[in-house]
Amino acid sequence: MIKRIPAQVARGFAMGAADIVPGVSGGTVALLLGFYDRLIHNVREGAGVLGHALKGDVKGATARLKAIEWMFLLPLFVGIGLAVVVLVSFLRNQAETNPVEVSAVFFGFVAASVFVAAREVERWDVLRLATAAVVAVGAFFALGLRSGSVDDPALYVVFAAGSIAICAMILPGISGAFILLMLGMYDPVTAAIDERDLAVVVVFGAGAVLGLALFSTVLNWMLEHHRNTVMAALIGLMAGSLRVLWPWPVGEGEGTHALENAELAAPVSGDLPTAVVGAVIACVVVVVLGEFGRRHRPE
Repeated sequence: MIKRIPAQVARGFAMGAADIVPGVSGGTVALLLGFYDRLIHNVREGAGVLGHALKGDVKGATARLKAIEWMFLLPLFVGIGLAVVVLVSFLRNQAETNPVEVSAVFFGFVAASVFVAAREVERWDVLRLATAAVVAVGAFFALGLRSGSVDDPALYVVFAAGSIAICAMILPGISGAFILLMLGMYDPVTAAIDERDLAVVVVFGAGAVLGLALFSTVLNWMLEHHRNTVMAALIGLMAGSLRVLWPWPVGEGEGTHALENAELAAPVSGDLPTAVVGAVIACVVVVVLGEFGRRHRPE
Protein backbone atom coordinates (compact mmCIF):
# COMPACT_ATOMS: atom_id res chain seq x y z
CA MET A 1 0.00 0.00 0.00
CA ILE A 2 2.84 2.41 0.90
CA LYS A 3 4.41 1.85 -2.52
CA ARG A 4 1.22 3.15 -4.18
CA ILE A 5 1.29 6.51 -2.37
CA PRO A 6 3.56 8.33 -4.90
CA ALA A 7 1.25 7.30 -7.75
CA GLN A 8 -1.76 8.58 -5.82
CA VAL A 9 0.00 11.87 -5.06
CA ALA A 10 0.72 12.17 -8.80
CA ARG A 11 -2.99 11.65 -9.56
CA GLY A 12 -3.83 14.39 -7.09
CA PHE A 13 -1.20 16.68 -8.62
CA ALA A 14 -2.82 16.19 -12.03
CA MET A 15 -6.23 17.02 -10.55
CA GLY A 16 -4.90 20.15 -8.86
CA ALA A 17 -3.18 21.34 -12.03
CA ALA A 18 -6.42 20.90 -13.97
CA ASP A 19 -8.44 22.85 -11.40
CA ILE A 20 -6.15 25.88 -11.65
CA VAL A 21 -6.99 26.45 -15.32
CA PRO A 22 -10.41 28.01 -16.03
CA GLY A 23 -12.46 25.56 -18.08
CA VAL A 24 -10.69 22.38 -16.95
CA SER A 25 -11.67 20.31 -13.93
CA GLY A 26 -9.94 17.95 -11.54
CA GLY A 27 -13.10 15.88 -11.82
CA THR A 28 -12.24 15.31 -15.49
CA VAL A 29 -8.91 13.80 -14.44
CA ALA A 30 -10.60 11.60 -11.81
CA LEU A 31 -13.12 10.35 -14.38
CA LEU A 32 -10.39 9.81 -16.96
CA LEU A 33 -8.23 7.80 -14.54
CA GLY A 34 -11.14 5.69 -13.35
CA PHE A 35 -11.63 6.68 -9.71
CA TYR A 36 -14.36 9.33 -9.90
CA ASP A 37 -17.09 7.31 -8.14
CA ARG A 38 -14.68 6.25 -5.42
CA LEU A 39 -13.57 9.83 -4.87
CA ILE A 40 -17.13 11.09 -4.49
CA HIS A 41 -17.99 8.22 -2.13
CA ASN A 42 -15.06 9.02 0.16
CA VAL A 43 -15.75 12.74 0.10
CA ARG A 44 -19.36 11.94 1.05
CA GLU A 45 -18.10 9.91 4.02
CA GLY A 46 -16.08 12.94 5.08
CA ALA A 47 -19.20 15.05 4.83
CA GLY A 48 -20.92 12.56 7.11
CA VAL A 49 -18.19 13.07 9.71
CA LEU A 50 -18.85 16.81 9.66
CA GLY A 51 -22.61 16.29 9.94
CA HIS A 52 -22.34 13.97 12.95
CA ALA A 53 -19.78 16.25 14.63
CA LEU A 54 -22.08 19.26 14.32
CA LYS A 55 -24.83 17.23 16.00
CA GLY A 56 -22.50 16.21 18.81
CA ASP A 57 -22.72 12.56 17.75
CA VAL A 58 -19.19 11.39 18.55
CA LYS A 59 -19.96 7.72 17.93
CA GLY A 60 -21.44 8.42 14.50
CA ALA A 61 -18.57 10.71 13.54
CA THR A 62 -16.04 8.07 14.60
CA ALA A 63 -17.80 5.41 12.53
CA ARG A 64 -17.75 7.63 9.46
CA LEU A 65 -14.05 8.43 10.03
CA LYS A 66 -13.26 4.72 10.01
CA ALA A 67 -15.22 4.26 6.77
CA ILE A 68 -13.00 6.72 4.88
CA GLU A 69 -10.23 5.19 2.74
CA TRP A 70 -7.49 7.42 4.12
CA MET A 71 -4.67 5.81 2.14
CA PHE A 72 -6.64 6.63 -1.00
CA LEU A 73 -7.80 10.12 -0.06
CA LEU A 74 -4.91 11.76 1.82
CA PRO A 75 -2.22 11.29 -0.86
CA LEU A 76 -4.71 12.59 -3.41
CA PHE A 77 -5.33 15.78 -1.41
CA VAL A 78 -1.59 16.20 -0.81
CA GLY A 79 -1.05 16.12 -4.57
CA ILE A 80 -3.84 18.63 -5.18
CA GLY A 81 -2.38 20.99 -2.58
CA LEU A 82 1.12 20.67 -4.04
CA ALA A 83 -0.16 21.48 -7.52
CA VAL A 84 -1.93 24.62 -6.31
CA VAL A 85 1.14 25.88 -4.43
CA VAL A 86 3.68 24.98 -7.11
CA LEU A 87 1.80 25.68 -10.34
CA VAL A 88 -0.63 28.55 -9.71
CA SER A 89 1.87 31.29 -10.66
CA PHE A 90 3.28 29.37 -13.63
CA LEU A 91 -0.10 28.48 -15.16
CA ARG A 92 -1.48 31.99 -14.60
CA ASN A 93 1.53 33.45 -16.39
CA GLN A 94 1.30 30.95 -19.25
CA ALA A 95 -2.42 31.65 -19.68
CA GLU A 96 -1.63 35.36 -19.97
CA THR A 97 1.48 35.19 -22.17
CA ASN A 98 0.55 32.19 -24.37
CA PRO A 99 -3.26 32.09 -24.26
CA VAL A 100 -3.78 30.41 -27.63
CA GLU A 101 -1.34 27.58 -26.98
CA VAL A 102 -2.61 26.96 -23.43
CA SER A 103 -6.24 27.01 -24.57
CA ALA A 104 -5.51 24.65 -27.46
CA VAL A 105 -3.80 22.10 -25.22
CA PHE A 106 -6.66 22.03 -22.75
CA PHE A 107 -9.26 22.11 -25.54
CA GLY A 108 -7.71 18.92 -26.89
CA PHE A 109 -7.53 17.46 -23.39
CA VAL A 110 -11.22 18.00 -22.63
CA ALA A 111 -12.44 17.10 -26.15
CA ALA A 112 -10.65 13.75 -26.04
CA SER A 113 -11.84 13.19 -22.46
CA VAL A 114 -15.45 13.39 -23.65
CA PHE A 115 -14.94 10.34 -25.88
CA VAL A 116 -12.83 8.41 -23.37
CA ALA A 117 -15.32 9.07 -20.56
CA ALA A 118 -18.21 7.92 -22.75
CA ARG A 119 -17.11 4.36 -21.94
CA GLU A 120 -18.30 4.95 -18.36
CA VAL A 121 -21.91 4.77 -19.59
CA GLU A 122 -22.94 1.12 -19.81
CA ARG A 123 -25.44 1.64 -22.63
CA TRP A 124 -26.25 4.78 -24.61
CA ASP A 125 -30.01 4.94 -25.18
CA VAL A 126 -32.17 7.82 -26.40
CA LEU A 127 -32.71 9.23 -22.90
CA ARG A 128 -29.00 9.32 -22.08
CA LEU A 129 -28.08 10.80 -25.44
CA ALA A 130 -30.75 13.46 -24.97
CA THR A 131 -29.52 14.16 -21.44
CA ALA A 132 -25.96 14.66 -22.65
CA ALA A 133 -27.10 16.89 -25.52
CA VAL A 134 -29.35 19.10 -23.37
CA VAL A 135 -26.68 19.54 -20.69
CA ALA A 136 -24.04 20.30 -23.34
CA VAL A 137 -26.16 23.01 -24.96
CA GLY A 138 -27.18 24.45 -21.59
CA ALA A 139 -23.57 24.54 -20.39
CA PHE A 140 -22.41 26.14 -23.64
CA PHE A 141 -24.75 29.10 -23.21
CA ALA A 142 -24.44 29.36 -19.42
CA LEU A 143 -20.66 29.53 -19.66
CA GLY A 144 -20.95 32.65 -21.78
CA LEU A 145 -21.82 34.61 -18.63
CA ARG A 146 -19.14 36.73 -16.96
CA SER A 147 -18.70 39.13 -14.08
CA GLY A 148 -16.10 41.84 -13.67
CA SER A 149 -13.34 41.13 -11.17
CA VAL A 150 -14.21 41.97 -7.56
CA ASP A 151 -11.71 44.30 -5.89
CA ASP A 152 -10.85 43.60 -2.23
CA PRO A 153 -13.82 41.25 -1.56
CA ALA A 154 -15.22 40.90 1.96
CA LEU A 155 -14.41 37.63 3.72
CA TYR A 156 -18.04 36.46 3.64
CA VAL A 157 -17.93 36.85 -0.16
CA VAL A 158 -14.73 34.78 -0.24
CA PHE A 159 -16.46 32.12 1.91
CA ALA A 160 -19.46 31.99 -0.42
CA ALA A 161 -17.20 31.80 -3.48
CA GLY A 162 -15.36 28.83 -1.97
CA SER A 163 -18.58 26.95 -1.22
CA ILE A 164 -19.83 27.45 -4.79
CA ALA A 165 -16.56 26.87 -6.64
CA ILE A 166 -15.84 23.56 -4.88
CA CYS A 167 -19.00 22.09 -6.42
CA ALA A 168 -17.51 22.64 -9.87
CA MET A 169 -14.12 21.31 -8.81
CA ILE A 170 -15.57 17.81 -8.32
CA LEU A 171 -17.63 17.92 -11.53
CA PRO A 172 -15.96 16.86 -14.78
CA GLY A 173 -15.95 19.54 -17.45
CA ILE A 174 -16.36 22.75 -15.49
CA SER A 175 -13.65 23.95 -13.15
CA GLY A 176 -13.79 25.78 -9.88
CA ALA A 177 -11.43 28.29 -11.48
CA PHE A 178 -13.98 29.10 -14.15
CA ILE A 179 -16.79 29.45 -11.63
CA LEU A 180 -14.56 31.94 -9.82
CA LEU A 181 -14.16 33.81 -13.12
CA MET A 182 -17.94 33.95 -13.53
CA LEU A 183 -18.25 35.30 -9.98
CA GLY A 184 -15.44 37.82 -10.49
CA MET A 185 -13.37 36.09 -7.80
CA TYR A 186 -10.65 34.36 -9.84
CA ASP A 187 -8.06 37.14 -9.62
CA PRO A 188 -8.58 37.87 -5.88
CA VAL A 189 -8.41 34.19 -4.89
CA THR A 190 -5.41 33.21 -7.04
CA ALA A 191 -3.59 36.37 -5.96
CA ALA A 192 -4.24 35.48 -2.30
CA ILE A 193 -2.79 31.99 -2.86
CA ASP A 194 0.19 33.38 -4.76
CA GLU A 195 0.87 36.01 -2.07
CA ARG A 196 0.21 33.60 0.85
CA ASP A 197 -2.65 35.72 2.23
CA LEU A 198 -3.63 33.25 4.95
CA ALA A 199 -6.84 35.01 6.03
CA VAL A 200 -8.36 34.82 2.56
CA VAL A 201 -7.03 31.31 1.91
CA VAL A 202 -8.40 29.94 5.21
CA VAL A 203 -11.84 31.53 4.75
CA PHE A 204 -12.02 30.31 1.15
CA GLY A 205 -11.05 26.82 2.34
CA ALA A 206 -13.73 26.86 5.04
CA GLY A 207 -16.36 27.73 2.46
CA ALA A 208 -15.06 24.96 0.22
CA VAL A 209 -15.37 22.41 3.05
CA LEU A 210 -19.01 23.31 3.65
CA GLY A 211 -19.88 23.29 -0.05
CA LEU A 212 -18.08 19.99 -0.56
CA ALA A 213 -19.93 18.37 2.34
CA LEU A 214 -23.34 19.34 1.00
CA PHE A 215 -22.78 18.75 -2.70
CA SER A 216 -20.87 15.46 -2.42
CA THR A 217 -23.75 13.92 -0.46
CA VAL A 218 -26.23 14.74 -3.22
CA LEU A 219 -23.88 13.67 -6.02
CA ASN A 220 -22.98 10.38 -4.34
CA TRP A 221 -26.68 9.48 -3.98
CA MET A 222 -27.27 10.27 -7.64
CA LEU A 223 -24.32 8.14 -8.75
CA GLU A 224 -25.54 5.22 -6.64
CA HIS A 225 -29.11 5.34 -7.95
CA HIS A 226 -28.86 6.81 -11.47
CA ARG A 227 -25.22 6.35 -12.44
CA ASN A 228 -25.54 6.04 -16.22
CA THR A 229 -27.83 9.06 -16.56
CA VAL A 230 -25.59 11.11 -14.27
CA MET A 231 -22.52 10.09 -16.28
CA ALA A 232 -24.28 11.10 -19.49
CA ALA A 233 -25.02 14.50 -17.96
CA LEU A 234 -21.41 14.90 -16.82
CA ILE A 235 -20.15 14.05 -20.30
CA GLY A 236 -22.52 16.66 -21.74
CA LEU A 237 -21.15 19.16 -19.23
CA MET A 238 -17.63 18.43 -20.42
CA ALA A 239 -18.65 18.90 -24.05
CA GLY A 240 -20.40 22.21 -23.33
CA SER A 241 -17.41 23.50 -21.40
CA LEU A 242 -15.29 23.44 -24.58
CA ARG A 243 -16.64 26.93 -25.25
CA VAL A 244 -14.38 28.27 -22.51
CA LEU A 245 -11.29 26.68 -24.04
CA TRP A 246 -11.72 27.79 -27.65
CA PRO A 247 -8.27 29.28 -28.44
CA TRP A 248 -9.56 32.21 -30.49
CA PRO A 249 -12.08 34.29 -28.54
CA VAL A 250 -13.18 37.69 -29.81
CA GLY A 251 -10.52 40.24 -28.90
CA GLU A 252 -7.65 37.74 -28.60
CA GLY A 253 -4.43 39.49 -29.42
CA GLU A 254 -5.69 42.79 -28.07
CA GLY A 255 -4.95 42.18 -24.42
CA THR A 256 -7.89 39.86 -23.80
CA HIS A 257 -6.96 36.58 -22.15
CA ALA A 258 -8.23 33.64 -24.17
CA LEU A 259 -9.33 31.73 -21.10
CA GLU A 260 -11.44 34.63 -19.85
CA ASN A 261 -13.44 35.57 -22.95
CA ALA A 262 -16.84 34.07 -23.77
CA GLU A 263 -17.17 35.31 -27.37
CA LEU A 264 -15.80 33.07 -30.12
CA ALA A 265 -13.99 33.96 -33.33
CA ALA A 266 -12.48 32.10 -36.29
CA PRO A 267 -8.96 30.65 -35.95
CA VAL A 268 -6.03 32.98 -36.66
CA SER A 269 -3.91 31.38 -39.39
CA GLY A 270 -0.59 32.31 -37.78
CA ASP A 271 -1.50 30.52 -34.55
CA LEU A 272 -3.23 27.53 -36.13
CA PRO A 273 -0.27 25.13 -36.62
CA THR A 274 1.00 25.34 -33.02
CA ALA A 275 -2.56 25.20 -31.66
CA VAL A 276 -3.37 22.07 -33.68
CA VAL A 277 -0.14 20.37 -32.62
CA GLY A 278 -0.81 21.19 -28.96
CA ALA A 279 -4.39 19.90 -29.17
CA VAL A 280 -3.34 16.68 -30.90
CA ILE A 281 -0.62 16.00 -28.32
CA ALA A 282 -3.18 16.57 -25.55
CA CYS A 283 -5.59 14.13 -27.22
CA VAL A 284 -2.89 11.46 -27.38
CA VAL A 285 -2.05 12.03 -23.71
CA VAL A 286 -5.73 11.63 -22.78
CA VAL A 287 -6.05 8.36 -24.70
CA VAL A 288 -2.92 7.01 -22.99
CA LEU A 289 -4.10 8.17 -19.56
CA GLY A 290 -7.55 6.72 -20.17
CA GLU A 291 -6.10 3.32 -21.02
CA PHE A 292 -3.73 3.53 -18.04
CA GLY A 293 -6.62 4.45 -15.76
CA ARG A 294 -8.71 1.55 -17.06
CA ARG A 295 -5.93 -0.96 -16.37
CA HIS A 296 -4.47 0.56 -13.19
CA ARG A 297 -7.27 1.89 -11.02
CA PRO A 298 -6.08 2.98 -7.56
CA GLU A 299 -6.43 0.26 -4.91
